[in-house]
Parts: sequence; C-alpha cells; structure tokens
Amino acid sequence: MTIRPFAVLAVLGFATAAQAHDYKAGDLTVLHPFAIETAARATTGAGYFEIRNDGDTADTLIAVEADFPKVALHTSVEADGMMTMQPLERIEIAPGDTVTLAPGEGGHVMFMGLEAPFEIGESFDATLVFEKAGEIAVEFNVEPRPDPSAAGMDHDEMDHDDMNHGEMDHDTAE
Repeated sequence: MTIRPFAVLAVLGFATAAQAHDYKAGDLTVLHPFAIETAARATTGAGYFEIRNDGDTADTLIAVEADFPKVALHTSVEADGMMTMQPLERIEIAPGDTVTLAPGEGGHVMFMGLEAPFEIGESFDATLVFEKAGEIAVEFNVEPRPDPSAAGMDHDEMDHDDMNHGEMDHDTAE
C-alpha cells in the first residue's frame, strides 16, 4: 500500500477544518470556542475564543451564559509580581479588529461551580451576549491543557468561591 503525501495532507486538512468551528451574527464572527480540560476535583474551568468584527461599528461582549452556577468574563493581570484575576464587565471589539481570549493572554471566561471535570472531547453549549449583534449560541469543545511552560494562571488550584468576581447587571450595562 502506497501512501501519497498529498492525500495525507488532504485528510489532515479535513480533520483541522472539522475541529474548527465558527459562529456568525451580523458583522461578528466567533472563532473556535474551547475550554481547557480540568483536574478531577476542579470546581472551575476556563474558556477561550476569538471575536472578529468585520463591520464599520464597534460592538461589545457583555455576558456569557451557560448551564453552570456562575459564568463570568475575567482577565489575568500582573500586579507587584503576582498574577491576579479581575472581573471584566465588557469586552469591546473595534471595527476591523479581532479580540483574542487565549490561555496566557489574560482574557477568559470562567465557568464556576463545576460538578464534574471538563474532559477532552466533551463539549457544552453557551451563549455570548453582545450589545448590538445580540445573542450568539456557541459550543465550547474541551481540549487538552496547553504546554505548562506557557504563561497564564492555573485556575484548578484557585478557590474561586472566596474571590470577589463582581456581580454584573447585564440589563443595565452600557
């Protein structure tokens, strides 16, 4: 049996395309929402994605909704040599820009109150809420933990129940 390199590349390209999942509403495209696998006893998990604005006006992500006790937008910041998390009430996406929420990049979605760990290959539904584009239903695929040498915070070891994540009133956010 002879394996042709271009045939292998075609199959790999199809596999990559099958893993990629994008969602569109108006001028916004949400690219590849994913969550990171968690430890067996973790009560929190983190989610990531990109938002591309192909329009002429800014839009703002004001909430993420999912079937967990608490879901919040967060950012990781360094202060006095320590990494800390702070809640984000909104993320603006300027015209022509792409905003990236990625491991080690700072911005992320926290899913709190997990009853079971996020396991590779699983997925769950969520809704991203934008001021102008409205709601975009997405699916987060659970992927392997990135290389431990990558920058970022390890959310598995943090006690989020004692942290002030801020309460957001999404009906009045402007």
